[in-house]
Amino acid sequence: METESEPYVRLATLRQLHQVVTDLNTARSLADTLQTVADGVIAGLGYELACVNLVRPDGDLVVAAFAGNAAAEALITGRVGSRASWERRLTMGEGWGDLRFIPHTEGWVLLEDDVPQWYTEGPEPRFEDEWHPQDRLYAPMYASGGGRELLGVISVDKPRNGRRPGAWGREALQMYASQSAIAISNARLRANMQRALVRLEREQQALRASEESFRQAFEYAPSGMAIAEMGGDQHGRLLRTNDALCRLLGRPASVMRRYSFADLVHPEDIGLLLRTSAEGGRAELRLGRRDGTYVWVSLRNSVVADTADGPRFLLTHVEDIEERKRHELQLAHRASHDSLTGLPNSAELRARLSSRLCQRPYAVGASAVEALDAAYGAHDGRGETPGHAVCAPGGFDFEAVPGGGPFDHHVHTVAPPEGDVDDGSKGLAVLFCDLDGFKSINDRFGHNTGDAVLIEVARRLTTGVRDGDTVARLGGDEFVVLADGLGAADAADLAVRLRNAIIPPIRVDGRAVRVGASFGIGWASCGMSVEEVLRSADQRMYIEKRSRSKVHRRAG
Repeated sequence: METESEPYVRLATLRQLHQVVTDLNTARSLADTLQTVADGVIAGLGYELACVNLVRPDGDLVVAAFAGNAAAEALITGRVGSRASWERRLTMGEGWGDLRFIPHTEGWVLLEDDVPQWYTEGPEPRFEDEWHPQDRLYAPMYASGGGRELLGVISVDKPRNGRRPGAWGREALQMYASQSAIAISNARLRANMQRALVRLEREQQALRASEESFRQAFEYAPSGMAIAEMGGDQHGRLLRTNDALCRLLGRPASVMRRYSFADLVHPEDIGLLLRTSAEGGRAELRLGRRDGTYVWVSLRNSVVADTADGPRFLLTHVEDIEERKRHELQLAHRASHDSLTGLPNSAELRARLSSRLCQRPYAVGASAVEALDAAYGAHDGRGETPGHAVCAPGGFDFEAVPGGGPFDHHVHTVAPPEGDVDDGSKGLAVLFCDLDGFKSINDRFGHNTGDAVLIEVARRLTTGVRDGDTVARLGGDEFVVLADGLGAADAADLAVRLRNAIIPPIRVDGRAVRVGASFGIGWASCGMSVEEVLRSADQRMYIEKRSRSKVHRRAG
């Protein structure tokens, strides 16, 4: 089971990786892109040395960029390694997905081949996953499409933590290599397109030659390309699309000419599209397919202008980023959810609870007249609302709040009154659940059985609440339920139902085991911190646990 700090580490890594991938797409030339790839390994993936080896037209690989050590950079940049030597390296050692790791115990045979490399000495590893100075880790970069054409290889060395990368680090490096391959392909494509556009402005003979070059680059580009009209009644209408874009959107070229990108974009992204179309530049948005679904794309616009007549048309490059977006969502989900049960984790629980709380306590005891005055904006002779801040009965605060306008409505979270009196008010109930008898199951039958029990308890809790309620795993055998719109009696009934749902036997590997549950009911209220809310529910859980005899608390 992951520790409580791992989601924060993963989220920080995801943010760094997102930043370096963003930098890849802002490089202006192929050389800048290659150097950005090497620098991104140092900045975002935790290695001290990185080298980018690029496939040349003759098939050999040249050291095109280096980062992390100026002396090593001067030594090997520009040197060439044969394709045969590289293919040998990419079949040795251990395969980690697309990555290739060659431990120092096997890599000694490579010291005499013609692949440029730097040499570092060091002691033997003290533990199994410690990094040795002569360990080698390669991340091949393949062109998009089914052919898996090798574009180059990223080689890395000296992880900052001194260890071989784990599953998370390998996945991040592999995803970065994939995005680097796309960036290098795009840089090459942009270079070709820029050269074609320059030739379009020359004399007629050169114009015809460059037009053919442009046509081939446009038609046979691996990613989507489009030309749209600028100005006039038909502004934005697609004049020409290549096969890659037609395949991506599932529409033939003849049909595409009936549309503009504004007709195809997701309604929520129309503003972003219009800004990008007017100013040029890059945007990530969703385009509609023929089957009614949407695909995430990276859209880059270039305004092709005529010096006499002004802008003539818009050249648009459309890259499919659906896989990256899906991967980002998966990584974000892993950072905010418990890996064992799939429930929101402690960090996500605190974030959701914090979003419902403000620092100003709700003003209880306001009279009906005061509430109406607050709701309808009663003012004194100076145009100010007299008296202290009063909230309307529904929990709306009509007084100006810091950072908002004078009527920035905040729905206050209010706790129902304590005691036996039920005035019918509703609030955000926080049910703190601690399993009874779980430790003995873990001790007797092992952690695998304990994990299976936790997974089943999570399922039963999720099944027992309403859509919109939150069931989170706080850690260990502790769970928290957030249920809004409940009165005191409703919350007590919910705790009983959830306890009864947990008590039935749980079958694990042919064995029936039981756990019980103790619930403490707390209430979230504006003016309280998240920790105070959770501590209140936790304390009430322990009071409830002590108030019941061991016989009643044991699951049996």
